[in-house]
This record gives sequence, structure tokens and C-alpha cells, in this order.
Amino acid sequence: MKYHKLKAGETTGTYVMESPVTEADILQMAQQLAMSRLSKGRALTEPKQVFSHLQTLLQYHEYEVFALLLLDTKHRVIGFRELFRGTLDGASVYPREVIKIALEHNAAAVIMVHNHPSGDPEPSQADRTLTTTLKNALNMVGTRILDHVVVGHEGCVSLAERGYL
Repeated sequence: MKYHKLKAGETTGTYVMESPVTEADILQMAQQLAMSRLSKGRALTEPKQVFSHLQTLLQYHEYEVFALLLLDTKHRVIGFRELFRGTLDGASVYPREVIKIALEHNAAAVIMVHNHPSGDPEPSQADRTLTTTLKNALNMVGTRILDHVVVGHEGCVSLAERGYL
């Protein structure tokens, strides 16, 4: 499928389709839009909007993905990095690698995110334990965890909102 953004002066964010649009095409466009909304330099001011973008990016994977949204001191986006991929019901996350990425990007804060391929975003005990482990590890190098968001196609759950941070 070919599509292109409209020219200057026309409605922004609108695409002209040159062939029939499939569900996969729409998903791809939504993911591209979500990534642009989480692009470098954008300030994160609306948590629900951030959750929506993270859900768009991760909800349809058939395997678990653990990622970091890296932020500067004013909570502007430095980058979004997928760090680990797992299986249908788990992913191995290594604190050393998480710290390494945070330091490489000079992140003052991070939002951790991972998906549940089952669709149910309810955090497991393993998710809560991982949050505590990474919070302690990142605190040692001066990087704050603002949230750990679990994504499923049924929605998102914030561990910060649940009091686990």
C-alpha cells in the first residue's frame, strides 16, 4: 500500500491512500503516529495520553516486550528503546542492561513498559518484584523510575498509580 502525507496548507496528520487499506496498514500507521508522539524532545504532560501511545506500540505483540521511555530532567523524551523480547508469558530482564541504557542516554528518569500478550494488563507478582529491583538499581546511578506501565489490549495499568513505586 502506498500513502503519503498531505502537502503544506492541507489538514495535517491526514493521509491520502492510493490503494485499499488493510487492518495491518492502519495498525502500522497508528504505531508510527504513537512513535512520533513519543519522539525526542516532547514533554510528557498527560499520563493517559502516554499510556495510549504505549498501548498502541505494544498491545499486539505475540510475545512479551520490555521497553524504556527515557526522559531528561524536565521529563522530555530522550528516546524509546525496546530492550528485551521474550515468549508468550515472560521476558528475561537484566538490571545491568537497563542501567547501561539509562546511562548511555544520560536519562534522569525512565518509564518502564512491558506488554502482556494475553491482553490482560494486570501486573503479576513478578512484575512488582522486577519494579522494585530496577527501582533500587537505577536509584544507585541517580535515575528515577516514574512508572512501570503494563500494556494489554484490554488497557494499561500503572504500577505507580497502584502504589508499587
